[in-house]
Amino acid sequence: MNKQSNGYTIIYASVMVVVVAAVLAFASLSLKPQQTRNVEIDKMKQILSSVNISSDATNAQDLYKKYIVDSYIIDKQGNKIEGNAFDVDVAAQVKLDPDKRELPVFVCRLDDGAEKYIFPMYGAGLWGPIWGYVSVDTDGDTIYGAFFAHQGETPGLGAEIEKPMFSDQYQGKHFFVDGDFKSVAVEKKGQKPVDGAEYVDAISGGTITSKGVQSMMQNSIAPYQNFLKSLKK
Repeated sequence: MNKQSNGYTIIYASVMVVVVAAVLAFASLSLKPQQTRNVEIDKMKQILSSVNISSDATNAQDLYKKYIVDSYIIDKQGNKIEGNAFDVDVAAQVKLDPDKRELPVFVCRLDDGAEKYIFPMYGAGLWGPIWGYVSVDTDGDTIYGAFFAHQGETPGLGAEIEKPMFSDQYQGKHFFVDGDFKSVAVEKKGQKPVDGAEYVDAISGGTITSKGVQSMMQNSIAPYQNFLKSLKK
């Protein structure tokens, strides 16, 4: 075949496309198990962070197995339902009506024997998704710890939600005021919520992201009300 002909060029280009596609597909399939494992490890690290346990890629799995002693899914009424809590797509669930959601619960037992209940959250910031985990004491009311993360918030502004300076404010806050569920508000420094809810200070210059955290917690945790109340008994 004449290598200078258009036909040769088309055939050569087509073969190269097929070969490159095959190599990329093989690489993707080969790397997928490791990618999945990395995602799972990162999720374990985030869950542990909500109970103030530091971990990294080398020890997250071991620490998760040590401290997370149980996990299950509940419905809005607080009843356990079938499924794997770790595999629940929280981003998809928060878009559903609360009555139809699958609500994951992770149970942590600390070194002193104290148990904490951990719940996932997902919402929207200024530039993209935000998410996190919040843990509560066995009274079903007092927040023990919180972890927040984001996809693309502005460094030095909205991105500060991932810093302990912001998340540590949640420690000791309560979800119930006079028996009524009122998610923790996020207010500009010096301001208070009008409904009497407990609150934390917003990120200076990151008001929209801060309010996104407030909305995320309200939307994500409100469906757990019955479960939280059952812990009080």
